[in-house]
Amino acid sequence: KLPDEYELSEQDIDKMLNWLRIFDPDNATPEQAIAFLIDLRVSIHEYAHINPDKLEELYKKFKSQQH
Repeated sequence: KLPDEYELSEQDIDKMLNWLRIFDPDNATPEQAIAFLIDLRVSIHEYAHINPDKLEELYKKFKSQQH
């Protein structure tokens, strides 16, 4: 279940829809974009509980790419 504080923006949906148009054009719908964004959010939340060390490693990699 998605936490109450998480709100998808139109911009989030549009970006995901554009991505779907490239990688899965047959399923590039706003509904599919929303469903995938929600699934990603839930997956990251679960991942943090299952393997927090790997999540920290992914964050460090992300952070190092910011500079």
